[in-house]
Amino acid sequence: MKTYKPTTPSRRKMSTVTYRGVLTTNDPYKPLTKGFRRGSGRNAYGRITSQHRGGGHKRSYREIDFKYNKLDIPAKIQTIEYDPNRSGFIALAAYKDGAKTYVLVPKSVKVGDTFIVSEKADLLTGNRVMLKNIPVGTFVYNIEVKPRAGAKLVRSAGTFAQVVAHDNGFTSLKLPSTEVRKVVDQCFASIGEVSNDEYRLRNIGKAGRSRHLGIRPKTRAMARNPVDHPYGGGEGAQPRGTRRPKTKQGKTTGGHKTRAPKKYSNVHIVSRRVVRKKK
Repeated sequence: MKTYKPTTPSRRKMSTVTYRGVLTTNDPYKPLTKGFRRGSGRNAYGRITSQHRGGGHKRSYREIDFKYNKLDIPAKIQTIEYDPNRSGFIALAAYKDGAKTYVLVPKSVKVGDTFIVSEKADLLTGNRVMLKNIPVGTFVYNIEVKPRAGAKLVRSAGTFAQVVAHDNGFTSLKLPSTEVRKVVDQCFASIGEVSNDEYRLRNIGKAGRSRHLGIRPKTRAMARNPVDHPYGGGEGAQPRGTRRPKTKQGKTTGGHKTRAPKKYSNVHIVSRRVVRKKK
C-alpha cells in the first residue's frame, strides 16, 4: 500500500494501491476498448434504483473475455493493466493463433507467463480447467454457473473459492461469502486467486476522491423530510419512530431475509453464508 505525508487533514490517512512494479503499461489496447454510458444507478426507465451514484471520472470500457472460447490453444501474457471498471487487474493475452483478448489476471502472474484453457490442463496458476478435474482443496476464481456460459462467480480483487467436494455430477465450492454451493462439474474455472488483494485495505481519505469514483454524498435518513423517507420529519433530532428498521421504500430490513424462499437456485446451496455483525 502507498501512504502519504500528512500535508492536509485528508491526506493524513489516505492510502492507495501501489501500481509501480505491477502494471506494465498506461495505455489500453485500443481494439478492445469502447466508450459506454454509465447508468448512474438508474434502470431502463431512467428511475434511480441505486442511491448515491453518479458523476465520476470518464471511463473507457475494456472488453474482458469471460467465456474463454479458445480451447487447447496456449496464450501468453503481454501486458498487465489497470481497469477502472473493476477491482482486479487485467492482462492482454495473445493466443498462439494470433487472437488477442483481455482476461482477469490472477495473483503472482507476470508478463511472459503462459496459460491454457483445456478440460485437463495442468493445475498451474492461470490455467482454466473443468471443475471435475480439479482436486479438493484447490483455490479457483472466474467460475461458470452454466457450462460454456462464461465466468460469473468470484471475479473481485483478492477473492477465491475453494473446491470442497465432488459428488454426483456436481462440484461443491466454498465461496468468499462462506456459502457452500454446488456447481455442475462440466463448468470451467481458473486456478488461483484474483490479483490486487490489497484493494480492500485502501482508505479513500477525502470526499473529492469518492466523487471521482462516482460515489455521491449520502444524507442521513432522519435528516430528510417525511416525503423522502419513513424516518424523516420532526422538529430537531427525533428517534426512528417505526417499530422495525425500514428502507426508503418502506420495506422492512435489519435481520429480515430478502432472498426469495422458492428461488430456483436454492437447491444448489449446501450451506448458507455466515452472517456476521458489522463492527
